[in-house]
Amino acid sequence: MAVINFPVSAPTLPGRELRRKAASAAKSGLSKAPIAGRVFREDAPQAAKEPVRITSEQVEEFGKALDELRARVVADLGDRDREYIYNVIKAQRALEVAGRGLMYVLPAWPIAVLSLGLAKILDNMEIGHNVMHGQYDWMREKGLNSRVFDWDNVCPADQWRHSHNYMHHTFTNILDMDRDIGYGILRMDKDQKWHPYFLGNPVYAFLLMTFFEWGVMLHDMHAEEVVQGKRDMREVAKLAKGWVRKATPQVLKDYVIFPALTGPLFPTTLVGNAAANLIRNVWTYSIIFCGHFPNGVQVFTQEETANETRAEWYLRQMLGSANIEGGNLFHILSGNLSHQIEHHIFPDIPAFRYPEMSVEVEALAKKYDLPYNKGSFLGQISSVWVKIFKLALPDSLVRHDEPAGVLIERKTEVEATTAA
Repeated sequence: MAVINFPVSAPTLPGRELRRKAASAAKSGLSKAPIAGRVFREDAPQAAKEPVRITSEQVEEFGKALDELRARVVADLGDRDREYIYNVIKAQRALEVAGRGLMYVLPAWPIAVLSLGLAKILDNMEIGHNVMHGQYDWMREKGLNSRVFDWDNVCPADQWRHSHNYMHHTFTNILDMDRDIGYGILRMDKDQKWHPYFLGNPVYAFLLMTFFEWGVMLHDMHAEEVVQGKRDMREVAKLAKGWVRKATPQVLKDYVIFPALTGPLFPTTLVGNAAANLIRNVWTYSIIFCGHFPNGVQVFTQEETANETRAEWYLRQMLGSANIEGGNLFHILSGNLSHQIEHHIFPDIPAFRYPEMSVEVEALAKKYDLPYNKGSFLGQISSVWVKIFKLALPDSLVRHDEPAGVLIERKTEVEATTAA
């Protein structure tokens, strides 16, 4: 029987002052919970965007339904999932062999680049990202074990597991806790204080997209803290040893060894390998940003999420994510992160299952009148870039549409005591 541990659950954020503020909010009887997207009913008129009100009992029912969905899927894991991941690995290897081999045939260079680019996308998205989340640990297979798996990427796997699996997935979209909000270099929410530095927001975003694997590698460094002199450089030195150890063979492989093996075609192979990495970087950046930053995705404060229950953690994951609509091939190439909502709720369930799970998750959202953010790739990515440009400017020069809200109605201390 497959056994999957529930991912890091809703944390109790540190700090006496933070808990004091949370208690103060609870006494009011109406506590502000994660705020949802701009439009949560397609048929709702623009003027009728009032906050959705949901009771704490309804939130717990919502969480219980998701727990039951998770349990059903875990109990069903087996041969179908094994066959799927094995087939993806076979396809990835075939594409890489074809891409490397076709570099020797100059007329086939565009096909070689495309094939190698697709191989890198599959390796990073549907295989690497998902395996390192522990989605296939239940198989007890060393090659698919999250603790030892490594990927075709310059970022050390252990550093990625810390910055992504732990920090991002625990504190998803909590301002000043989740460093994936802007990656330390971008302004991706209006509650991030504006500074003249952010005038370069579009340029920084373009550079991050182009060199995304390198940006991911440097993520744990906390670049903004280094610039401010707040980062312990001894810790950075430890990280740097991992970067050198991981990036050196990657650079040698793509930009020295494989190009050298093609002899006189060294220049075209070198450019081809760089182009394949660029394809992977642009695609990965686009999918990730579509799942985290389009219109309607909410950023939360520490006060709003202090002492949240597991069900409220689920709710935050849903309200802080967005899905991308597409066909089966699109979902596979995205690592099924086109179902970012389901991934944030169930990060260690095989992503192969997200499409079928999304039907029930969306139905649950509809049942409680909660927003379920989904849209086309072009729609989501265009809204992301519009946001990047708008947030580059001071708030006084642009209008930020306040999203409609979701309020959790909690009992006051008096009511809770009486009920007990």
